[in-house]
Amino acid sequence: MLVALETGARTCPGPGYLGRVATAEVFDPGSETFTGTTGNMETARANHTATLLNNGKVLVTGGGTTANAEEYDPTTGNFTPTMGSMETLRSFHSATLLSDGSVLVVGGVDANNDILTATENFDPASGTFTGTRSMQTPRELHTATLLKDGAVLVTGGLNTAGILATAELYQ
Repeated sequence: MLVALETGARTCPGPGYLGRVATAEVFDPGSETFTGTTGNMETARANHTATLLNNGKVLVTGGGTTANAEEYDPTTGNFTPTMGSMETLRSFHSATLLSDGSVLVVGGVDANNDILTATENFDPASGTFTGTRSMQTPRELHTATLLKDGAVLVTGGLNTAGILATAELYQ
């Protein structure tokens, strides 16, 4: 089973838009259907990320006007806040599970609608976030792909210059 978290539509620029929801539904890939609702997130979100962790839980980061994060436990159907919040409030970011089981959170948009270069790493063992080196180019709505060598390729997205045709490598 996978967890699909509902997200509201972005109705105006920036993270102060309408449409954040706290509900979640469970997706059954075998039947390709949603099998019903599960526990609610503690914080309503939109334009957040949901990352499957090695322990089977799902890390939910950002989305709207929050820097907090939650973990969904599919065995209990409950969401629990992580021990620490992200260092930067963000939406429209990426979150990539790394080879060591941690999660790299990259870019996005902050509460002031500024496009971010900031990155941070989530450690599932401690439940905390730690800032890492920033990207060279601010970007939102980009992709981040884990490569076989453990590096993360961050490509495309948008910033104030428009659509980006650039990439950066995080090692």
